[in-house]
Amino acid sequence: MRLMCMFDLPMDTSNEKRQYRTFRKSLKINGFSKVQYSVYCRAIQNRSAGKKYISALSEFLPEHGEVRLIAVSEKQYNDMKILVGHRSKQETIIGNKDLVII
Repeated sequence: MRLMCMFDLPMDTSNEKRQYRTFRKSLKINGFSKVQYSVYCRAIQNRSAGKKYISALSEFLPEHGEVRLIAVSEKQYNDMKILVGHRSKQETIIGNKDLVII
């Protein structure tokens, strides 16, 4: 199962830029990897395990903008169509294993 985080954050003021950087760092610390610009993803065992990461990210939410999280199964994630470009090496390494230890 994968937990995907999609966000759209303003970066007009220096405070908003700092909040953006802090939020991105919190994603990386919590094991999320970049799928594309403003879309990050991490493998989770099940939905209840994903709640741990949701609460961890909630501490770093910026004042403005949008942050969306969605949990999808490995099958749904692997069925994702890429219209331009290709899958990154990191996605290929993770593959479609039941348990991933990084």
